[in-house]
Amino acid sequence: MSQTLFDNLQLGGLTLQNRIVMAPMTRSRATQPGNIPNDLMAEYYAQRASAGLIITEGAPISPVARGYSLTPGIYTEEQITGWQKVTEAVHERGGKIFIQLWHVGRRSSTAIEGLQPLAPSALKEPDKVYGPMANGELGMIDTTMPKAMDLSDIQNTIDDFVIAAKNAMRAGFDGVEIHGAHGYLLDQFMRRYANQRDDQYGGSIENRIRLTVDVCNAVANAIGSDKVGLRISPFVSSSFQQHDSEMPKLTLALLKALAPLHLAYLHLSENIGNHQPISDSFRKQIRLLYPHPIMLAGGLTQKRSEQFLKHGFAELFAFGTAYICNPNLVEKMAQNLPLNTLPKNAHNTFYGGGKEGYTDY
Repeated sequence: MSQTLFDNLQLGGLTLQNRIVMAPMTRSRATQPGNIPNDLMAEYYAQRASAGLIITEGAPISPVARGYSLTPGIYTEEQITGWQKVTEAVHERGGKIFIQLWHVGRRSSTAIEGLQPLAPSALKEPDKVYGPMANGELGMIDTTMPKAMDLSDIQNTIDDFVIAAKNAMRAGFDGVEIHGAHGYLLDQFMRRYANQRDDQYGGSIENRIRLTVDVCNAVANAIGSDKVGLRISPFVSSSFQQHDSEMPKLTLALLKALAPLHLAYLHLSENIGNHQPISDSFRKQIRLLYPHPIMLAGGLTQKRSEQFLKHGFAELFAFGTAYICNPNLVEKMAQNLPLNTLPKNAHNTFYGGGKEGYTDY
C-alpha cells in the first residue's frame, strides 16, 4: 500500500502523526528587552500543532550569532523559560516541535548587538538586515564588515551550538534543526565566494564542509543524533552572487560524511529567491548516499509533495507561507478543502507587530 502525507513517520524515538511540517519562518515577535519568547508566540505555534512537526523560527545561539532584531534567542535563562511556554502549549495539543539553531555569520550589523559579525573571511555581505536605524526605529540597515574567524572563534561557535542544543532540551523541545542554509554562517563556510580561507576550514571541499560536519557531530554527541536535523540550500544562492558550480559535488560529499551520524532528518530548502532546479537524477544520487529521512521545502503543493513521496525522494514536506494563513493546514489538506491565501499587504505583518497577521487567521 502506498504511503500518504497523512501516515505516521518514526524519527528516532519520536512518532510524527503525519508527514506535513511547519517550516521555520522568522516572525520577529520576541519580547524586548532580552529577545524572549512570549505568550503570543506560544499561541501561534499551538494553533499549528496538528502538523507532524513544527520547526520554529531561527533562534540565535548567541548575541554575535544574531542578524535581525526581535528574533527570540536560546542562550539566556529568560529565553529558555520563554520557550518552555511554547513547547508546553504545542505538546498539550499533541504536537511535536524542533527549534532551529541559527548563526547568521556575516549577515548582520554591529548596530544590532554592538558586536562585529563573524564570518569565514573578512568579506562584507552586500545586503541589508532588520535592525535599529539612526532615528531609533527598526528597519533595513546595511551589514557590517565581518571579522574573519580564527580557530578559537570557530571552536567557540561549535560550543555555542552545543550549549544552545542543551538549552533547547531544557526548554522541552523534541529536537533541534541546525541552520546550514540561505547564506548564513555554515552555508558561508561551504561556498567559495564567501570562504577564502587557507586553513583546515577553507580551500578544498573537504575543508569547506568541515564546520558543518563538526557542528552536527558535536550537537549529536550532546543530545543524541535522532534529535538533530540539518537544513541546507545547495541550489539557492544570494541574489548578489552567482551560483557556486561546486555546490552539487560539495553537497554529495557533505551527505556522505553525515550519513553515518543517522541524523533525524536532512532538510533541503529549494525554489526560493535566486535558485536552480534540482533534477530527479540528482535527487536519486542524494537518496543513494543518504538513506535517512529527507525533508523538502520551497514552493510545495500537496500534489507535488505526494509525487515526491511516491518516487521515494523524501519523507517529510515543509510548508511556510501556507502555514501563516492556514493554522489548520493538515485538516484542510486531508479534507481537500480550499486553502486561505494571504491577504493584500500581508507582508507588512510578517515581521514584528502583534496578533494581526499572526494569530488571527
